[in-house]
Order: sequence, then C-alpha cells, then structure tokens
Amino acid sequence: MTVKRLTSFTYSFEKLRNGECLYVDKTESIWKLIQPTQEGYFLSRPRRFGKSLTVSTLKAIFEGRRELFDGLAISKKEYDWKPYPVIHLSFGDYSVVSDPVKELPEYLQTKLQEIASAYSITLTNSTPGLCFGELIDELAKNDQVAILIDEYDKPILDNITSSQITQVQRILKGFFSVLKERNAKERFLFITGVSKFCHVSLFSDLNNLTDITMHRDYATMFGYTQSELEHYFSDRIEATAQAQNVPVEELKRKLKAWYDGYCFEETSETVYNPVSIAKFFENDGKFDNYWFATGTPSFLMELAKKTDFNFEDAVSRAVPGVTFDAFEIPNIDPVTLLLQTGYLTIKSSEIRFNKRWFWLDFPNEEVAESFSTYLLNSYVGRTQREVSSFSADLATAFLEGNLNQARKVLESFFAGVPYTIHKKSEATFQTVFYAIFRLLGFNIEAESCTNDGRIDAVVQTDDHIYLFEFKLDDDDTALSQIKDKAYFK
Repeated sequence: MTVKRLTSFTYSFEKLRNGECLYVDKTESIWKLIQPTQEGYFLSRPRRFGKSLTVSTLKAIFEGRRELFDGLAISKKEYDWKPYPVIHLSFGDYSVVSDPVKELPEYLQTKLQEIASAYSITLTNSTPGLCFGELIDELAKNDQVAILIDEYDKPILDNITSSQITQVQRILKGFFSVLKERNAKERFLFITGVSKFCHVSLFSDLNNLTDITMHRDYATMFGYTQSELEHYFSDRIEATAQAQNVPVEELKRKLKAWYDGYCFEETSETVYNPVSIAKFFENDGKFDNYWFATGTPSFLMELAKKTDFNFEDAVSRAVPGVTFDAFEIPNIDPVTLLLQTGYLTIKSSEIRFNKRWFWLDFPNEEVAESFSTYLLNSYVGRTQREVSSFSADLATAFLEGNLNQARKVLESFFAGVPYTIHKKSEATFQTVFYAIFRLLGFNIEAESCTNDGRIDAVVQTDDHIYLFEFKLDDDDTALSQIKDKAYFK
C-alpha cells in the first residue's frame, strides 16, 4: 500500500492531487452545491477548516479539469465538466495597514487587475466596485461566470477594533453590491468567511445568496467525521498506537477528546479539526495545541475586555438562535464571534417558548486548554510557562485537599494581576477564575443556583467540592454569605 503524505498547509487542490497527498474526499457535497445553475451560497467556518481548499476545488471543477478528480466521488456523478470563466478572489493575504480606508481600495484593485490580466482584459474604471462589475461583464460576453470569494471578512476582522471599521465596511459594501445586478451573468457564486457580518451588502442585497452555514446537508463538509478519520487515517492510527504502546481504541478515544467536537448543526455529527489531525500525525503522535497556535484570537480578547465580557455565562447558560445570525458593528456580541470563530460550538439544544435555544462550550480539550491559557495571558499578562507552572501547583493542592496551599498559590497569582484589572468588576475576576479552573480540567459550575441565591462558583474534583464567593475589596462578607445561606447543603 502506498502511504500518501500529509500536509496541513495545502490550499491548492491541483497541488494536493498532483503531489501524492492524502485527500479526504468531500466532492459528494461539492457536487450537490453545483447542480443548480445561477445559485449563490454563503458558508462560514472557523479558520483552517478547509475553506480555501474547497474554493480551490470549485475553481478546478469550473475550469473543467476533470483529470484531477479521477477516483473521487464526483467523478462517478453526472456532470458535463464544461469550463467557465472563473473569478477567484481570496482575501487571505490581506494584512493590517495603517490607513485601511486608503489602502483597502488599492488592495482590491490589485486583485482585480491580476485576474483581468490572466484573461487579457484591460480594466478602465477607477474604483474597485466598478472594476469588479466591469470584469464580470467582460468575462460574461463569452459565457456565464463562476465567482468564488474566499475570506471575504478578513479586512473586517483585521480592523475590527479600528476607528475606521465603519469606512472599511462601506468600501466592502460598494465592492460586493455589483453582484446583485449581475445574477443572470453568474453560473455560480460561492462566498466564505469566518464570520457573518451585516452591512457588507452580502446579506441585505444579494437575494439569491443562500446561507448554508447551519444546513444539515453541509454540516460535515468541512472537518473529518469519525468514519472519515478511521477510514483515511487507519494506517497512521495503528502505527502511532504501536509506537506509543497503547491500544488503538485508547488512542482513538484520546484523539476524539482532543480534536473532535465541532458541531455546525444541532442534529448533525461532530467533526474533527483537520489541521490538528494533520499536525498530530506530522509530529509523530504528539498531543498539542496545533490549531490554536496557527493564529491566536487577539481581536477577540480586545473585544472581551472592551465589553467587560463575562465568559462563564457563555458556557453556563443557553443562548437563543439569534446568536447565530449576522451581527452589526459596533454592537458585537462576543458570544456570536466566539461561536463563529470556532472557540465555542453547539453541545445541545432545546425548544423554549416555540424558539430554539442552544448550549455552547469548548469543542474539545485542545481549544479549552489553549483558550484558557491565552485568556489568562491577555487579562493578567502571564506567559504560557508561568500559567503552566501555576496550574500544576494549584491542581496538586486541590487534588490533595490542601486548602492552605491552594490559597497561597491563588494569592500569589492574583498578587501579580495588574492594577488596571484590580479596578475592574467582580465579573472580570470571575472570568479569570473560571479560566483557571477550566485550564485545570476540573468541573466548574458558575452561578450555581440554590434555594437561597446563587453560588458564584462550585468546583468539583473526584474527592472534594469547593464553594467560592467573589467580593471585590471586601474580605469579610464572602465566607459569612456561604455559611448564612447554607450553600454547603
């Protein structure tokens, strides 16, 4: 058997197929997408989940490159493989600039000029929107056009805390608005991104754009299902289990705990993070935080601190279905952004008052550990090494039931918290505290209800239960409250 090589950085379908790389076949889902003509789709997924590779695959299909698909599911389907003109716009290489209002139009112009040159077209208009429309019009003189737009929202995410974010949105709105009046010239329109933002013309003006982000048919189109993992990676799983001298089933259980758990529709199967799986096998079966390391969510931390976000509420209370909708700037709900960017995912759902509500949490151990560490670094300025050392000391104290030592470790940690954090609310301390215990892997329940109030936090280990009450600048009333209200009952 030929063992094909793994790579976690291949965004070109052509290079992947010609480079003897392992390809987890998703072309059945892609074939379903392209059957209707003049259809437009939007799909959001977290970064590094295969969006760019899917766009590259669609490009190869619409270029009629049938030879690249030999042996794949789509090659067995009825499809004419007719070539079409393709506009492939990827904003993945956009980077933060000092003046986005000036430089974003220049960036868009350059992108369009590169595509126009490839088709020997000279663009005469001076603004990005008009040039985009002109490019479509020129290509459509021969046939309908396939338009593929990848990471449409990167200029927004990269400037989300900038004072110029409204102008950035206005530029993108003008750019994308040309698509609406050219429906008849489009064979296919596919737009991807991490988030779903209002007011960029996609969701208000494009009435032929279908959002399939939470569509059951496409819930497992990105990421690996359990059966796909076991089918495509069986040889690597067995080899890794043998090298580590552990049973195969035990290794699979640990893989699932670390890298599975992403749910993109409440009734659908969960999927594994593809980049984490590739990195795991590339690194000889070492469990580590691979996906998180490919891009830390600094803009999320900035937003969380700016809005005094109470993180534990997001994972301890149900959220309404509207949380999944497009959202506006500056009224950004951090929970929505955490969900869309993949740091939180659906764990369960229920119907309340004829509306669906969702329970969210970290998808797996990789994200839980990484996010908690990064949150502590962002809020209290501790390095990863310092957080790891502190976590080990605190975990040991609690597991041994040594309350005096646990208190010393916690006091030492909070003594190093910057003065600016000390002046924040109790909610800020609760967020830091919650991150600490999630990092330890302990079962922590925030705002635990009793018949006489709410306990700020309940932490459980195998042998002990600990009750916590938070008071800012008040040393005396917390313990009294626990005793007076008999929280221990």
